[in-house]
Amino acid sequence: MHRYLVVAHRTLGGPQLRAALDRLVAYGPSVFHIVVPAEPPHDHAWTDAEARHQAQLRLDHGLERLASLDAEITSEVGDANPMQAVEDALLVGVTYEAIVVSTLPAGPSRWLKLDLPHRIEERTGVRVIHVVGSPEPVPAT
Repeated sequence: MHRYLVVAHRTLGGPQLRAALDRLVAYGPSVFHIVVPAEPPHDHAWTDAEARHQAQLRLDHGLERLASLDAEITSEVGDANPMQAVEDALLVGVTYEAIVVSTLPAGPSRWLKLDLPHRIEERTGVRVIHVVGSPEPVPAT
């Protein structure tokens, strides 16, 4: 059984991430644990509750789009800091074959400005698969 940790936010429901997960499933039975960091919106004042709610909406929408994926999927809303969200997910002791990090393209991606894929690989020692996706609209509340 192949186990993968998937970290995504604005790109979770997109076709690029779906294609990458389909390729991984082709290697055999797979389990994906999806973490959506509860990042706050950048265009207005917000509360922690609003950030978590928006992340949950993105997660629910993404899970709907991934429902036909031939794999077991678990999920959670994680810490607002994506690095901390990854570290928290790893605390449960599950060993992952790889961590899939889905980001926006280089210009608009805050995660790439933070060098997140490289930092995750360095800090965890787990291979990172970087997927560049397009932004998905925020699901309706």
